[in-house]
Amino acid sequence: MMRLDLLPFRLGGAAENMAVDFLLLQRYPDATAARFRSYGWHRPAFTFGYSQALDFVRTQLPAGATPDLCRRPTGGGVVDHREDWTYALVIPRGHPLEDMRATKSYREVHEALAASLRAQGVPAVTQEIGDPAADTPAGVCFERAEVHDVIHSGTGAKIAGAAQKRNKRGLLFQGSLWRPAAESGGPVDWDRFTEDFTAALATLLGTEAGPAPWPEFAEGEVEALTEQYASPEWHAHR
Repeated sequence: MMRLDLLPFRLGGAAENMAVDFLLLQRYPDATAARFRSYGWHRPAFTFGYSQALDFVRTQLPAGATPDLCRRPTGGGVVDHREDWTYALVIPRGHPLEDMRATKSYREVHEALAASLRAQGVPAVTQEIGDPAADTPAGVCFERAEVHDVIHSGTGAKIAGAAQKRNKRGLLFQGSLWRPAAESGGPVDWDRFTEDFTAALATLLGTEAGPAPWPEFAEGEVEALTEQYASPEWHAHR
């Protein structure tokens, strides 16, 4: 039976975090296991979608800011990671959730996330109606809730969004939860949230979740991809 490997929490730079997420899709030692990690940032960081133009992204950054900046291997808009809870989920090729249409898999994962927040009294729901501006290019992630994003049912504020990448190896989810929106009515126990969310994901995947050691990638592989993701060529690519 497939399992859900829960990887250790780690801090990283923006390029390193993006490189590791992609390698979890491309080079994970066990292609039959789903894998999950939440992670942090060495310093204030922003990431932006694969198809976004760097010149536009720079106009969306706070005035005077010089954050750790990196293009993601997934789509979506500009994400401010200074006060977020960040995660990556990889589902191997052939699993029913991986085989769903992108909108369906997006909703399923966000329903699990919203339920885990509601367990602590956060009135979190998924957005069921598309924003009239949704046909415009992706901008800044938490400024606009799109269909199946997680929102606060009272204020309408966006709590969580994600971006996806599918290839022959499976599905990569890169997700971000904006802590201030989730905690607008009181504090959230983030350790409990992590346990509840990963348990909900395991149920969704029809498997069991358990801790797993950090994967052994090929020697120098993380460093090489990190260098690529930190390069001006990668940032300017579109």
